[in-house]
Amino acid sequence: MDRAALLGLARLCALWAALLVLFPCGAQGNWMWLGIASFGVPEKLGCANLPLNSRQKELCKRKPYLLPSIREGARLGIQECRSQFRHERWNCMITAASTTAPMGASPLFGYELSSGTKETAFIYAVMAAGLVHSVTRSCSAGNMTECSCDTTLQNGGSASEGWHWGGCSDDVQYGMWFSRKFLDFPIKNATGKENKVLLAMNLHNNEAGRQAVAKLMSVDCRCHGVSGSCAVKTCWKTMSSFEKIGHLLKDKYENSIQISDKIKRKMRRREKDQRKIPIHKDDLLYVNKSPNYCVEDKKLGIPGTQGRECNRTSEGADGCNLLCCGRGYNTHVVRHVERCECKFIWCCYVRCRRCESMTDVHTCK
Repeated sequence: MDRAALLGLARLCALWAALLVLFPCGAQGNWMWLGIASFGVPEKLGCANLPLNSRQKELCKRKPYLLPSIREGARLGIQECRSQFRHERWNCMITAASTTAPMGASPLFGYELSSGTKETAFIYAVMAAGLVHSVTRSCSAGNMTECSCDTTLQNGGSASEGWHWGGCSDDVQYGMWFSRKFLDFPIKNATGKENKVLLAMNLHNNEAGRQAVAKLMSVDCRCHGVSGSCAVKTCWKTMSSFEKIGHLLKDKYENSIQISDKIKRKMRRREKDQRKIPIHKDDLLYVNKSPNYCVEDKKLGIPGTQGRECNRTSEGADGCNLLCCGRGYNTHVVRHVERCECKFIWCCYVRCRRCESMTDVHTCK
């Protein structure tokens, strides 16, 4: 790297450090910025200059080789959040300010990150799950010295059933341990009753995300025997695709539980007649009801659904009736031009026709 580039990088680091002093809390959420950082940028900046809280920076300094996995975990979480909600009023959109401001200067998801709503619950859960998934994958791939495959599943099995443990089982316990160490902020450090409630909620939802990864672990096997007879099977445990984990968390979001905004000995359901029903560690919890996300609210950074593309024939969340909140929709025709009916001509070129098509596109008023 030349002298001018190094000088520019130093100035950028100084600017980001100053902004982190001015905006200290994102403490829990600013690490999510790594998910939209350009490839290699976090590694060049180093742990001290990244939008992390003091505990995360210390852990990063002790384990710098985990930085690519942390960045990949954030990317996974953001990508899955946007995929699961792409057709809904709240579409897990990254705020405009967060894409133009220096890294970490404002929360990546804006209002939703601290609102205590169902959307907050999903964000924390999917990001924690992404970190578990990414770190565990790196362990199994042999990218780190302190973890590898799950050594507890190297021996044993069932001789009578004709299978034994072998291969490389994903060590999800290490991934969960690191996710807790990196993300979970002690409640005793929080100030104010409201902050303690939100922090307890976020910690619970972090763990719910991790439990989703563990719950969907599956067993894969490979057969051995003469002519593929499968006389013996070697089996190992593997994580599900992150898309499947995202679907489970979306289901948890749909059935999330509202809790009281007052914590006594533990978190309780808001409705008094339901308080005897236990809260499970894989449930998603929220404190405040969500806004409807229909109308733009500049103060909260909610863009509304005006201009969003909708499906006129759908009865689901992506349908024009629901997505447009009853305001109706505009229809315009889009002309598509593409190459088609391509043929290889000897020798040696491809000849194609130019095809045109017209498509109706519907957008919310």
